[in-house]
Amino acid sequence: MKILIVQDYLRSGGTERQSVLLANAFAAAGHTVTLLTFRPGGRLAATVAAGVERCCLQPFDLGLDWFAPRLVARVRAAAPEVVLCMGRMANCYAGRLQTALPRTAVIATMRTGKRLPARFRASLHAVRHIVANSHDARDTLVREHTVPREKISVIHNSLVFPPLPAGEAAPSPRLSLRGAHGAGPATTVLLCVAMFRPEKNQRELIEIVAGLPAAPDWQLWLAGDGPARAACEQLVAQKQLAARVKFLGFHRDPAPLYRAADLAVHASWSEALSNFLIEAQAHGLPAVAYEAQGIAECFVPGRTGWTIPRDERAAFRAALVQRIGEPPAEREARAAEARAYARTTFDPTRQVAAYLELFSHLLSLR
Repeated sequence: MKILIVQDYLRSGGTERQSVLLANAFAAAGHTVTLLTFRPGGRLAATVAAGVERCCLQPFDLGLDWFAPRLVARVRAAAPEVVLCMGRMANCYAGRLQTALPRTAVIATMRTGKRLPARFRASLHAVRHIVANSHDARDTLVREHTVPREKISVIHNSLVFPPLPAGEAAPSPRLSLRGAHGAGPATTVLLCVAMFRPEKNQRELIEIVAGLPAAPDWQLWLAGDGPARAACEQLVAQKQLAARVKFLGFHRDPAPLYRAADLAVHASWSEALSNFLIEAQAHGLPAVAYEAQGIAECFVPGRTGWTIPRDERAAFRAALVQRIGEPPAEREARAAEARAYARTTFDPTRQVAAYLELFSHLLSLR
């Protein structure tokens, strides 16, 4: 098959990582794959496999995520059989692409809990098919956007950073990494891996942990970078939490952080099936997170993860206190269940096969 994936920019976000993963996997399976972006460059550009053709619409980076000059012409010239639109900006153009290429299977994706722009909403009714990354997202499409249920397939996110096989030694020793950040063997490390953008809501996590008791010992690790980081650092300084809250910066592969931490925490209100949470589960980290679209599908509710109603800081804090004080044997049992759930549900081989099966089915209907 000739597959074209559309993404506005290869920043370090979860959707962008999924785009690269799928492009690389489709190419490895023997398909002709083009990854088209509006903007050139981006942190993840270097992770695109050699077998994937790269196409950038802007001659140089204008910093405009929405600007897609000559998009239809470039897609028509590529003559793909399937176009997969990833991210909000790409999906705003999906309907236009389907109208311009009526024989091509243009597929929109629903991967966000944010309000959808008008052009995105119009695309939902124009494209051939839609992939939702959670059952919750599919139900939102049916309920709020009147999309026929049969037009939607649910394919969960894939694990971008799979855990090590059972019995294989970690390349980065857990205690060494913890010690580098001042965490002792008895410290419970809370971890959040996400870009520092307002919708990721790291500020809320800082406000929550500011009310935690000093003992048992804990730390909050915030890995990532972005425009909201400076404000979060100022908040930590104001609350005198520098000894407890650590800013770890961008990590191309955060797997060593997962292996070193004890609990995943997530406060975004607009997330949709968080890549961070499914990767944390795969590495054995139980999770506490605010309710948002698809979040409850990231873990086994009440056993390997707990959802907290939005704005309920006291409830979030209480869940953290309970997890921090959990006996080691109980914590390890939860970790084992989390690993088993995530490695099965979000297995990349399974998800890639689901996409390719869907593509073949849509092409057979032409």
